[in-house]
Amino acid sequence: MKIRLLAGLLALGLAAGCGGAKVEDPTASAAAPQPSSSGSAAAGGTVKIAINPWVGYAASANVVAYLLKKELGYTVELPEIKEQLSWEGFENGTVDVIIENWGHPDLKKKFIEEKGVAVEAGSTGNMGVIGWYVPKWMSEKYPDIVDSKNLNKYADLFKTSESGDKGQLLDGDPSYVTNDVALVKNLGLNYKVVTGGSEAALIKSATQAQAQKKPLLFYFWDPHWLHNKVELTRINLPKWTEGCDADPKKVNCDYPDMDLDKIVSKKFADTGGKAYELVKNFKWTNEDQNAVSDDITNNGMSAEDAAKKWVEANTAKWQAWMPK
Repeated sequence: MKIRLLAGLLALGLAAGCGGAKVEDPTASAAAPQPSSSGSAAAGGTVKIAINPWVGYAASANVVAYLLKKELGYTVELPEIKEQLSWEGFENGTVDVIIENWGHPDLKKKFIEEKGVAVEAGSTGNMGVIGWYVPKWMSEKYPDIVDSKNLNKYADLFKTSESGDKGQLLDGDPSYVTNDVALVKNLGLNYKVVTGGSEAALIKSATQAQAQKKPLLFYFWDPHWLHNKVELTRINLPKWTEGCDADPKKVNCDYPDMDLDKIVSKKFADTGGKAYELVKNFKWTNEDQNAVSDDITNNGMSAEDAAKKWVEANTAKWQAWMPK
C-alpha cells in the first residue's frame, strides 16, 4: 500500500488491500490483464479497474463496478494486478482505473507528469494510516513499548526462526512498498523485517497474537475491518514532518496520514463519459469501506454481493455520485 504500499493497506494485502473470504482472491471473475483494442469505456463499453491485493481496495472497486454495471450498463473487468504494476497498465491499455492510491509520488511523477498517460481523479474520502502495531495485551503489560525508542528493550520477545538473533517486524505482501527496512536501520533498532506473504497472513498473525497473548510487532494500516475485531496498539515512531521520507534510504520518521485518491488513465478521463464521471464522484468513508470489507472477509459474501448489500442500504450516498 500503500506512501507507499506498499498496503495500502493496504494495501491493507490493501494495499490496501484486497469474493469469498479469501483475501488474495477478491473477485471470482478477475483475469490476467490483456491489451484490448476497445481501450476505453466510450469505445467499447468496458471499464478496467485494477484490483490491488488488499480487501479494502476490493471493497471500493466492487462497489464502483456494481454501480457501473447495474446503473450505467457498462461491462467491468477486474484484473488482479500488484500495486505498482497497475500504473503500467495506463500506458499499455490494460487498466483504466486505480480506485485507491496510497501516495506514490514517484509513480505520479513518472506516469502523470512525465509520460502523461494518467491523471488524478480526486479523493476517495478514505484517510489512509500506515504504522507499526502490537496487540493490545502487549501495550497493557509493557506500557513503554508504544514508544519506538524502547523497542530494543523488548527485541528478545519478538525473536523468531526467521529473524534469528533479532526481533521480528512482520510485513505483508511482498509488493507493498514500505519504509520498514530503512526505519529499522536508521532508528538503530535490533530488528529484522520479515515478509509474511500476504494481507491474510498479517490478519491471522494479529488475531492469534491478541487471542493467545503472543508477542507480535507488525506493519498494518487503516481503513481495515480488523481494527473493529482485534484490539491493536500503534507504535509511536518519530513524528512525520514534511520531507523526512523524501529519500527512501534515509527515512527515520513515521508514515504520513494520507488522503487516498483515485488515478485513471488519461484516455479514460478524456473518453470515459459517464463511467469516468462516476469514478471521479465516488467518495465514501473508512466506515463504509470497512463494512464491505468485513462482509467479504468474515461474512461469507462474494465481493459483488457485499457491494450489492452496501448499495441497497446506502442509496442516498451513491446517488450523489451518479452522472448528472
